[in-house]
Amino acid sequence: MALRRTADDSQIAPYERFGVRPLSPTVGAELTGLDLSQPLDHDLQADVHRALLEWKVIFFRDQSLTADQQIAFARHWGEIEQHPFLPKGDSDTVQRFEKGDKMGGYENEWHNDNTWRLAPSMGAVLRAIEVPPVGGDTMFADTAAAYDNLDDALKLRLDGLQADHDWINTFGPSMDPERRAVLRESFPTVTHPVVRTHPETGRPTLFVNPNFTTRIVGMPADESAELLDLLYRQSDRPEYQCRCRWGTGMVAFWDNRAVQHYAVSDYWPARRVMERVAIVGDVPF
Repeated sequence: MALRRTADDSQIAPYERFGVRPLSPTVGAELTGLDLSQPLDHDLQADVHRALLEWKVIFFRDQSLTADQQIAFARHWGEIEQHPFLPKGDSDTVQRFEKGDKMGGYENEWHNDNTWRLAPSMGAVLRAIEVPPVGGDTMFADTAAAYDNLDDALKLRLDGLQADHDWINTFGPSMDPERRAVLRESFPTVTHPVVRTHPETGRPTLFVNPNFTTRIVGMPADESAELLDLLYRQSDRPEYQCRCRWGTGMVAFWDNRAVQHYAVSDYWPARRVMERVAIVGDVPF
């Protein structure tokens, strides 16, 4: 019987229907004894959700899921998000990441998913279809712990700051100008708090990332760049991270409001094939 922390850390409550193996003190845990191809009843879904809030990213080894079963699992947490830029898998709501000798990995940058949306993803479910014999790990950084460990003066400086987020520099360069112009109309630059409040736990989390954050609003460009670089490096610290070593069939489910991730591109020319389902989120505050 695994134990979970409650909102009141003085109390301990059990996870009775699955095991929990933490990967680090604050972020990442493997849940054992679950078959994600089967529907979750209400109580089981609630316990998996509590584990997600506690560990921010949870892993399930040795699963055998179809794309439809992956989508069905994700739907327990909300509406499925369609992505306008990434290649699709077996469904319009599945994004496929397929790399090999003709295309190496390029996602190796810390980021939250889709912060260029007005309502960024709540979370994502990633399924490993084919993994390299070595390498191709994914790292996750606890952005609540990263914020907690800033000094008080910097926390005060960040209070109330807003930052612009945009997709154009990440996805735009590979598009023809006509498509880029059409998508720009649908997805303009958005503004989010530099420190967002998690809507369920109430914890403050750093919410800027080098993939999509372009500037801090109302701040001179050089000062904005310096402050953003400092905040990016704060999430780089190994003390706030865990590392996932994938196996075929493994599934990861992360809370996009509370972690950033980094796909390690060290496996070329081996193949790595993953499929992701993202869940619609809410507007950060």
